[in-house]
Amino acid sequence: MISQCSGPEHAGRLEVKDGLPARLEKHVRFLSEDCHPRSVGFPANQEKVLRYIEKELEGCGGEVKRLPFKAGERTYENVQVVFPGRRAERVVVGAHYDSCGETPGADDNASAVAGLLELARMMRGRKPECTVELVFYANEEPPFFATEDMGSAHHARSLVRDGVQVRAMVCLEMIGFFSDEDDSQSYPVPGMGLLFPDRGDFVAVVGNWGSFGLARGVQRKLAEFLPTVRLNVPDVGLGLDLSDHRSYWAEGLPAVMVTDTAFFRNRSYHQPTDTADALDYRRMAGVVKGVYEAVKELASGE
Repeated sequence: MISQCSGPEHAGRLEVKDGLPARLEKHVRFLSEDCHPRSVGFPANQEKVLRYIEKELEGCGGEVKRLPFKAGERTYENVQVVFPGRRAERVVVGAHYDSCGETPGADDNASAVAGLLELARMMRGRKPECTVELVFYANEEPPFFATEDMGSAHHARSLVRDGVQVRAMVCLEMIGFFSDEDDSQSYPVPGMGLLFPDRGDFVAVVGNWGSFGLARGVQRKLAEFLPTVRLNVPDVGLGLDLSDHRSYWAEGLPAVMVTDTAFFRNRSYHQPTDTADALDYRRMAGVVKGVYEAVKELASGE
């Protein structure tokens, strides 16, 4: 395992005064309250989510399309928005829109969907060198997690099948919960707390061995807005492959996860208490801005 911390001295640009925190909260509340529950057993609510995503993407300047796929007896749908670049080489950013069971799923994963919607808004009018694709996934949660019918697994396989050259994939997974209390952060390996912060006031970047440079670059941009921790780990294990980035690792594609560390910090993970009121939209906005800066750099083709 390779790791690095970047302290709060790098977070001088966190102050957000452009309305981004309020827009993020609006998205999270709609998804976690008006579309609750939005797991596989509630197709009408999932359709409401899809229509909301499509409506919010109107005017962003990208090409919006649903990507249907079969899983069992039902058709599920990812949504993509593509910002064509001068080069076909692609930067992918994704987040799953389904929730676990009947939980509200505000942090998991309405927070990341909100961030992805605002990332699309920030892309408006940009002409990237490399193509940028944002994807909203179905089927990250049980009963499909770690199966070939995750929405991200279908998407990753399609990229390989179509011969798309993927420069980078960034998975957004739970980006809204932060804590300044001592001992609010835990870690997957005993003893890590002696080397890393004991307060959950940072965002983590997780990559595998093959994504070392990508993880380092994404961390560098996030660290302009808030404290960060970076981990490069084996493809499986340690509880750090539990999101959509695993689908791209499985296809040999460079991918990282940006996260508030889920159940290592947020005790409301997969619980009825995972509500919109518990999130920190100001720091969440810092995550989104950092990811945007990272995407700009990745899509520059340099």
